[in-house]
Formats: sequence, C-alpha cells, structure tokens
Amino acid sequence: MGLTEGRLAKTVWDNPAEIIRAMQPENPVMVFAPTVLQDRARRFLAGFPGLVTYAVKSNPDEAVIQNLVAAGIRGFDVASPFEIDLIGRLAPLAARHYHNPVRSQAEIAHAVHAGIKAWSVDSRSELDKLFAQVPPEGCEISPRFKLPVAGAAYDFGSKFGASPELAAELLRAVADRGYVASLTFHPGTQCVDPAAWETYIRTAGDIAELAGIRPTRLNVGGGFPSWRVHGVEPDLSAIFARIGETTTEVFGKDAPTLVCEPGRGMCADAFSLITRVKAVRDGTSVFLNDGVYGGLTELPIIGNLDRIEVFRPDGTLRGENGAGRVVFGPTCDSVDRLPGELSLPEDIAEGDFAVFHGAGAYSVVTNTRFNGFGEMRHVTAMSLD
Repeated sequence: MGLTEGRLAKTVWDNPAEIIRAMQPENPVMVFAPTVLQDRARRFLAGFPGLVTYAVKSNPDEAVIQNLVAAGIRGFDVASPFEIDLIGRLAPLAARHYHNPVRSQAEIAHAVHAGIKAWSVDSRSELDKLFAQVPPEGCEISPRFKLPVAGAAYDFGSKFGASPELAAELLRAVADRGYVASLTFHPGTQCVDPAAWETYIRTAGDIAELAGIRPTRLNVGGGFPSWRVHGVEPDLSAIFARIGETTTEVFGKDAPTLVCEPGRGMCADAFSLITRVKAVRDGTSVFLNDGVYGGLTELPIIGNLDRIEVFRPDGTLRGENGAGRVVFGPTCDSVDRLPGELSLPEDIAEGDFAVFHGAGAYSVVTNTRFNGFGEMRHVTAMSLD
C-alpha cells in the first residue's frame, strides 16, 4: 500500500486540516470529534443540578449515543417510536422520556409496549389519550407550559405548550388520576440568556400553587446554546447556576428534582462541516458544495455559523476573514442561499475549503439529496482545531 492509500485508509484523523490535505474531498465531509462530545457531556453532568437527558432528535447518530453513554449520560429525550427503539437498543438501561406532547394512538401504544414511563402533555385532548392507554403505576406525566419569553433563536411555544392556567388544570388532573405529576417547559432554541429559565421556573411555582400540587420533577427543557459566534462562547455555567438558585428560591426545601434535555448544546460543537468552494463569481459571491438543502439547512432559520475557517487545498489557513460575502449552495434553486453575508478571507478562491465549526446539531438528519447534491462523508477526528 502506498503512502497516499494508507492515509486515505485512516479511520481516525488528527483534525480537519489533515483530512483536507489527504482527501481533497469534492463532496461535503462531516467531522466528528468524540473527545469534544464526551467533554461537553461531562460538563453538563458536573454543572447541571439534576438529571441530564440528551435530546436524540438533534443528532441520532449511533456513535453520538454510544459516546454519550460512555461519558455517563443515563437519560434520553425521545420524540418518536424510532428514537424510543434506538435508545432501547443502544442504551437499554437508560431512562427514556417521551416528551413530544402530541402523539397518535398508535404511537402511544408503541411507547407503552416499549416500557416508557415519562410523558409530557399540553392539552386536555392529548391528556385524555394518555389516560386511555398509559397505566398510572409508576408513570410520570408532565404538563408542558409556555411563555412569551425572548432570548431564543426561535420559539417552541408557537407549536407546543399550554398556558399557565391550563397547565395547572392538567397538573391537578394528572395527580387526581394517580400519576406522578411533574412539569416541563422549553425556553426556545439557542437560548443564551439565563433569565429565560428564571422566568419559566418562577411561573412553574405559580402553576404549582394554583394547582395545589407539588410537582415531583421540573424539566427545564433544552435550549442550551452551542458556540456559534467566533470569540463569544456561551456561559453554560451561568445558566446552570441560575436554574439551581431560582428553583431553590421558588420552591424552598420542597423543591422538585430537576431534569434538562440538551440537544444542540450537547452535540453541535463536537462536529465540523468541511465544504469546498465551487466558484467565486466575478470575485464577489461564493458558491459552496453544500447549502440549505444539506448540512447547512438550519442557518436561514437561526442565523449563520460565524465560526468559519478557510483552508487552501494544501491544508494551510487563508488569511483573516474580511468583508461580508453572499454565499450560495450548490443547487439550481435560488432559495439555496445562506442568510445575510458571511465574513470570509479576501483571497478565498475556487478549490478552497470552508470549515463550519459547531455544525453537529440537526445538520445530519436534515440533509437531503435535492438536485442530486447532498452526498456527505462522515469521518472521525481527534480534534477539530
């Protein structure tokens, strides 16, 4: 085997630059660093004052699940029969919380058969469906409530969540039927402001008082931010501290135990997406071999990833990022454009590689093959630096 063949046969690379030098990939490459993922998991386990459950929907790759289990994660937020079965197979001893609050009768039956013990709900009609199929013995039902709280990239309350008044009614009904009565909320995705959690926790106290029920657990949802902006890393410790302090202040010695369900905040920063420059049109707009129909599908919704490095084909870095440029994906569709403009090096050229760091959330599951594009290779690296 020659030197080049041996390098291409590697299963674990040093970093994205080595991958670029050796592979010269024409299609996008998603680079996974298990050490980064396990470090982030341990940061949550050490800092969050309660049970940490991973939101599987954000990245259900089996290697992700296996590395989280290895790091000590013992709970998972599952939102579909597929995810229920995936965790049942890969982490059979882990807790599975079925916190998608709207389910078909068939989905409920599947979950009951699979042994699911933790559910959420946000309406009377959905609660009646649970009462009809879910036995109360040892089963938890958590009414999910919503508030018009700012500070997130997009608001989950537009689809899910009961008003505080309805949540109190649901909580009372759950307790009256003999289920473990708890509460849950989601402050919205990529939420960087600890005050959002504080507002929700204080409202949870109001709901509990209105219902006359002490919730057994309080699930403070996901929304924990990943690192998207160069030089501005989110302060997870401040969020963890505010959650713990507020819960103690609101509920006192009779406080419910806490649960969280990070998705993006757990997995995003453990992946980097390598894309290649197809063209620099008349020295202005840049065309990449990936875009909004592929691994960058979320960017028009929550904004650009600002942590971008541009490499020459030999794996050396271009200069500092400069003026903003319009960036398009590879498809024959004008919608395939990243929002606004991206700061890129002045000397960026066709054949260069643009590496988007922090691309591990939702990018894998939303990748399509529209227009014949979207082929993506997955590789493992020791580091993303």
